[in-house]
Amino acid sequence: MSKTTPPMQETDRLFAQAQPRSDFRFDASVARVFPDMIRRSVPGYTTIIPMIEVITDQYVQPGSHCYDLGCSLGASTLAMRHGIRHDDCQLIGVDNSAAMIERCEHYVALDDHPLPVTLKCEDILTTELTNASVTTLNFTLQFVAPDQRLPLLTRIADATRPGGALILSEKIRFDCQEEQDCQTRLHHEFKRANGYSDLEISQKRSALEQVLIPETLEEHRQRLLAAGFDQVMLWYQCFNFVSMLAIKSPE
Repeated sequence: MSKTTPPMQETDRLFAQAQPRSDFRFDASVARVFPDMIRRSVPGYTTIIPMIEVITDQYVQPGSHCYDLGCSLGASTLAMRHGIRHDDCQLIGVDNSAAMIERCEHYVALDDHPLPVTLKCEDILTTELTNASVTTLNFTLQFVAPDQRLPLLTRIADATRPGGALILSEKIRFDCQEEQDCQTRLHHEFKRANGYSDLEISQKRSALEQVLIPETLEEHRQRLLAAGFDQVMLWYQCFNFVSMLAIKSPE
């Protein structure tokens, strides 16, 4: 495939037929349908991505590193790329799925922007993090084991320059059961409005049950503060999907 030919995108029909339950994996089949899947599954995703560019523009520092951890096909990587106004910055996308990185390389090559992008097929829990001004975890932390989340965020905070920021987008849960039920119902209606059947919704939910572990907004806030960030704010919410900004105070 040439660099000028985009990877073929397919409609997400992965859960359209009844199948034995198995845990969700970011394999080649998911990579092929991922743009369609995330657009139809995550309320607000098409708003969050361009705002990552805006936030990156506000917090990027000259001579720094910018990271997209769990970059998948590179939507947030490319948003960060267009928000970086310093040509001496390094932009690094990291994902442990070889299928995702392979397709991400094509999207990066197709993007008309001069800033180089380094893509690494690595575990975000062990990848090197240094001299960061902006880091993005866009619907990534929820797939990290709960006991590994604080160590990861601490590594990110330790690597972040004063005045730098972390953009953290997540699916959340609610302490109030009535609110949890309402937000879940609205999310499912969003999926139905985007063409998913009840079978698809049910089977995907089952596949994600032991893989995607959501937490409350307050749990995220307290952990980010414990990790070493000085200010945490919610900048976006649509149903049970949110995006937060965690900032290191300037010196």
